Amino acid sequence: MDIFLLIIGFSFALLGIIGSFLPVLPGPLTSWVGLLILHLTNSVPMNWTFLGITLAIAVIIWIIDYFIPAMGTKKFGGTRYGVIGTMLGLIIGLLSPIPFGIIIGPFIGAFIGEMIHDNKNSGKALKAAFGSLLGFLTSAFMKFIAAIIFTGLYISKFWEYKDAFFSFSS
Repeated sequence: MDIFLLIIGFSFALLGIIGSFLPVLPGPLTSWVGLLILHLTNSVPMNWTFLGITLAIAVIIWIIDYFIPAMGTKKFGGTRYGVIGTMLGLIIGLLSPIPFGIIIGPFIGAFIGEMIHDNKNSGKALKAAFGSLLGFLTSAFMKFIAAIIFTGLYISKFWEYKDAFFSFSS
C-alpha cells in the first residue's frame, strides 16, 4: 500500500508543476496534496509542523495568484475590461492548438478588452495588455517555483525514508 501511495503522491507533486500554468488546477496546493499523501504512508512519520507550514505557503500563493494578473493589468493602466479579457484570453489560449497560446491568449485578451472599453486609445490598450502578460508570467513563475520546491521536498522526504519503503520484512 505504501508503494501505491508513493506513486499517487508523486503524481500529485508532478501534477502541481503542470498546474502552475493551468488556471483550472492550483499548482502549489496540488503539489502539497502529494506531500500529504507521502506522510500518510506507514514509512514516513507524520510531521504536522512541516505539513502545516507548507500548507500555509500553498494557500497564501493560491490567494495571491488571483490578484497578481489583475494587479499587473491595473498597474499598467488597464480597466476591468482588460482584466476580463485577460481571463478569457487565458482560457482560449489554453485550449487553442497554437504554440504559446497560454502566453499569447491573455495578452490578446487584455488588448481586445481594453479596445472594447476605449477603441480610440490603442496605446493604452497595448500597455494594459503588456501589464496583463507581465502579471500572468509573474504569477505562473511564482506558482512554478513553489511547486518545484514542494516536489523537491517530496523527493527529499522519500529519499530520507527510502529504506522503509523497500524493506520486505514483516
